[in-house]
Amino acid sequence: MGPSNAQLGAEMRIHHLNCGTDCPLGGALFDGRSIGPLGQIVCHCLLIETDTHGLLLVDTGYGLRDVAHPHRRPAPRITLPWRLMLNIRLHERETAIRQIEALGHRASDVRHIVVTHLDFDHAGGLEDFPNATVHVMQREYDDATGPHTGLVARNRWRTRQLNDVANWRRYGARGEPWFGFDAVRDLEGLPPEILLVPLPGHTWGHAGVAVRQDEGRWLLHAGDAYFYRGEMRSARRKCTPGLRAYQRLMEVDADSRMGNQARLRALSVERRDEVTITCTHDPVELERCQAGNPL
Repeated sequence: MGPSNAQLGAEMRIHHLNCGTDCPLGGALFDGRSIGPLGQIVCHCLLIETDTHGLLLVDTGYGLRDVAHPHRRPAPRITLPWRLMLNIRLHERETAIRQIEALGHRASDVRHIVVTHLDFDHAGGLEDFPNATVHVMQREYDDATGPHTGLVARNRWRTRQLNDVANWRRYGARGEPWFGFDAVRDLEGLPPEILLVPLPGHTWGHAGVAVRQDEGRWLLHAGDAYFYRGEMRSARRKCTPGLRAYQRLMEVDADSRMGNQARLRALSVERRDEVTITCTHDPVELERCQAGNPL
């Protein structure tokens, strides 16, 4: 999927990009709609054009080096077990840098990247933007760059994707409220309309990224706080068996993940006129955002 028609706001334009596609075996058991044996999982990233702060990315999906050298030894960028489990399809045309170039921009135009977390399918393209400042929660940075113990930790955080990133800005959780959630405001070099919203559970340093749009409405990119559209916008949670199992596999703390997901679900119902919520991996949510008619 390519870029959307941009949403117009007073100071920024938001493009919804798919920066990576996985096709796990299981079809509708994963995505809730595929007819054949393979499902579809996307890597929904945001490209934000600002009047005064240049281009901003929220997550990057897979990058050029992931496409070119996914299994280079001795430290592959994406481990073979995870590539096989997710049936990852690596295409250069889906990388953020190639889509940004197709819009008429250069890599150097991307001045900031805000990451929800540093899993391999969210951070693979960081190296494609060497001049960008990368904003992340301190706990996420520490966990991603520190020693990795356990099967999931060794597979989710790939230091080869992070080694060449020079400009980090790291943040601790702060207590300023945003619709009842803690929020990190005043991100260095960014407009006040962009916030980090800590949502631990998937990882301890996981966060959503909130963007204030025209007329005061907010868009919350919730990252991997949930995976399936049925987990939001209804009082009752609905999730496919495949994505339910994958979320459990990747969580660091079930109580935190499910508690934050329940709070987001309540927000999506009670404040639906003020906040639009989308996640990283649901293709229907991405398509609706690209069409300018989000769920």
